[in-house]
Amino acid sequence: MKKSAVILHSGGQDSTTCLAWALTKFKNIELISFDYGQRHKAEIRAAQTIAKKLNLKHTTLKLPILKELTKNALTNQSVKVKAGKKGQLPNTFVDGRNAMFLTTAAIYAKQKGITNIVTGVCQTDYSGYPDCREPFIKSIQKTLQLAMEYPFKIHTPLMNLTKAQTVELMDKLGKLDLLKYTHTCYEGISPACGKCPACKLRLKGFKEYGIDDLIYYR
Repeated sequence: MKKSAVILHSGGQDSTTCLAWALTKFKNIELISFDYGQRHKAEIRAAQTIAKKLNLKHTTLKLPILKELTKNALTNQSVKVKAGKKGQLPNTFVDGRNAMFLTTAAIYAKQKGITNIVTGVCQTDYSGYPDCREPFIKSIQKTLQLAMEYPFKIHTPLMNLTKAQTVELMDKLGKLDLLKYTHTCYEGISPACGKCPACKLRLKGFKEYGIDDLIYYR
């Protein structure tokens, strides 16, 4: 087992699955979430709950500039959440979000002597965000290494998994129970709406794996 890792933990299904994976790989784990002016704080509250249950250190970092610079459905409640049309990005895409998240996480990690960063991005069953793809991760890892002269390693355990395979991984890790504390719904409501793109992707994964989701839907 490697010594330490910083986990980008939104409180959602994917990042919590990455957390469960990281528990088998690293001795010491710290969780960081980001408050960037998103339309709800339900995921941050979920992350705090999960961290408390696992007795892990959790830090929420504020990045309000994302809300100031961008206009999209995740940072502006007046914009209705919509799936992207073919060949177009969905209106839930936040320009520069993962680049800023990973850069901030790297700065945080270096101050603590940590080289490993874990994020739940995926390019298989996903919303079409360009900053969730493997070429971007490889690129920013190299950029961060060069920028800080530090041997960062970005781990993406879900990169090539379908949503069903992500549920399967959590099952094999024996941590399915943690998913009942997660929040995925873009609308920030509980029970979840079941209709937004995030809910649909999550439900698809559970259905294809052949088990019921652990959270409630309207």
